[in-house]
Amino acid sequence: MPFIVTEACIKCKLGDCVEVCPVDCFYEGPNMLVINPDECIDCALCEPECPVNAIYSEDELPEDQMEFVELNRRLSEKWENIAEKCDPPEDADQWKEVKNKRQYLEE
Repeated sequence: MPFIVTEACIKCKLGDCVEVCPVDCFYEGPNMLVINPDECIDCALCEPECPVNAIYSEDELPEDQMEFVELNRRLSEKWENIAEKCDPPEDADQWKEVKNKRQYLEE
């Protein structure tokens, strides 16, 4: 089961997870990161590195985050692959605890 980046990453995009990924399966969008599920090897290294708990194994994904399985797949085909920690948005700290951010996703 691949790992999935969920709604909590929107407008945070802190990138701590990216540097531990041994297969470089992270992709960067305007205000979120996603994992290409076909490239993910289920190593689980990224999950504990996420400071906002936005990464889940697909089989442990909360019910209200299921749409992110397809979003990760689709957006990883569209966005740029990254292997190093990216710069988070300037206001990322203000968004860390915010819930229900789906409407802010910039594709």
